[in-house]
Amino acid sequence: MPLHLQPVFENRGHQAGDFPHAEQAAETVLSLPIFPELTEEEVRLVVGAIIEFYGDEA
Repeated sequence: MPLHLQPVFENRGHQAGDFPHAEQAAETVLSLPIFPELTEEEVRLVVGAIIEFYGDEA
């Protein structure tokens, strides 16, 4: 969900269509969690979710 449509920013008064590039990116980009403290177990959880979503197509 693009930032301008998240509930925390609703007081800004933005609506769908105000930032079409951000909205398109939010619909087409896959953001994976990545940070130094990510544990091996968390990595396996993320990879498992990706494999489950894509199944044999991956």
